[in-house]
Amino acid sequence: MPIRSLSLSLLLALGGCSLAPTYQRPEAPVTDSWNLPATESGPRVGELDWQGFILDPQLRQLVGIALDNNRSLRQTLLDIEQARALYRIQRADRVPGLNAAASGNRQRLPADLASNGQAGVASTYQVGLALPEYELDLFGRVKSLSDAALQQYLATEEAARAARIALIAEVSQAYLQLDGAQRRLELTQQTLVSREYSFALISRQRAVGTAGALDYQEALGLVEQSRADQESNLRQQQQAFNALVLLLGSADAAKSIGEPRQERPRLVQDIVAGSPSSLIERRPDILAAEHRLQARNADIGAARAAFFPRISLTGSLGTSSAQMSGLFDGGSRSWSFVPTLSLPIFDGGRNSANLSLAEARKDSAVAAYEATVQTAFREVADALAASDTLRREEAARRALADTSEESLKLAKARYEGGIDSHLRYLDAQRTRFINETAFIEVSTQRQIALVDLFRALGGGWPDHQESQPALRQAKP
Repeated sequence: MPIRSLSLSLLLALGGCSLAPTYQRPEAPVTDSWNLPATESGPRVGELDWQGFILDPQLRQLVGIALDNNRSLRQTLLDIEQARALYRIQRADRVPGLNAAASGNRQRLPADLASNGQAGVASTYQVGLALPEYELDLFGRVKSLSDAALQQYLATEEAARAARIALIAEVSQAYLQLDGAQRRLELTQQTLVSREYSFALISRQRAVGTAGALDYQEALGLVEQSRADQESNLRQQQQAFNALVLLLGSADAAKSIGEPRQERPRLVQDIVAGSPSSLIERRPDILAAEHRLQARNADIGAARAAFFPRISLTGSLGTSSAQMSGLFDGGSRSWSFVPTLSLPIFDGGRNSANLSLAEARKDSAVAAYEATVQTAFREVADALAASDTLRREEAARRALADTSEESLKLAKARYEGGIDSHLRYLDAQRTRFINETAFIEVSTQRQIALVDLFRALGGGWPDHQESQPALRQAKP
């Protein structure tokens, strides 16, 4: 084999070398199960996106508006563009560049520097192609830097996916809070009408002497309590409305929020947690932490490569002449090839310090990854516990509210039949209002817990591998 071909093959083989440590995912410092009874009451979070999770058409519309207009999300997406540009810049260093170049030089040389021993003015004109300084990546320094930039970009992509999921969850929860406030307000208004009717009846009975002062004061107190509750619920409704509009990011978004519905079906889907191992593969903040860890691992490769020789190439090919008119005459062709070898001998410990820094940053990234995994597992466990207990509490509260409704009907019949006093009837009204309010609150909390679970499981956005097809193809 010719020496030139052998040398070229050797350089190409060395160019694939990398001094970065072999990456291994850290062991997850968590258990293999959720330590809760398994529930199979819905699809797994990996089987549906946020449109499938949200059952209410109006809420789906509002989430779409928020994804298009939210300022915080827009800032996160702009961060992705910056990370993508940085990666492209770093990747460009792995291939040689080529520039068109033209230059002219005119200088006076003294007699002792001139080749003919006479002072004079000399001119040089050049035109052609120039090879900017290109580093032969023998020890993978440039590749490691490119890999680190790629992983940092992927981490930014996952952070954006997490921001989208968080926004979906926040809009959903704000909508559920608004729905709960509207339901409580409607219940309070209905109760106020009923109590005002009872108070008017007691007032007439007192005027004719068939009702006492105690019944009158009790009925009046319940009316005032309902009025106070109405204002409190109205305030909560307006605050929930304002919070939702802020998340939507559009001044016209309020027009998309409809009036309270007469029928309120379930607004979000019941879901199943799946296995703990799947959480590591789909939750975006865990994936982002792992990409950052891989970037720090690649930085170690670049820091190690700094201890070894660095070869840079520059060159040019074109024509040269002492006169501009002679640039394209025969025999004016010129070329240059300048390889440069740089070997660190003494740097005051800079390279060693850079390597120690890279290793410390990787250790920090490992700790951050493990902490992210632990936090994610706790959030899922908390959301599962809340969803499970609230499901049973909601059923119990519904049964209690139904019982209170029947008790109120019986108390009203007994009061109108003269069997029981009006105070017994008012007490039944109060009990029914308390139990209905508690049911509404628990029902809202349960649906909010489902949203928490959906977010904790990393659901709500297309899979990260499907959202980056072009980048995956470009990955070295």
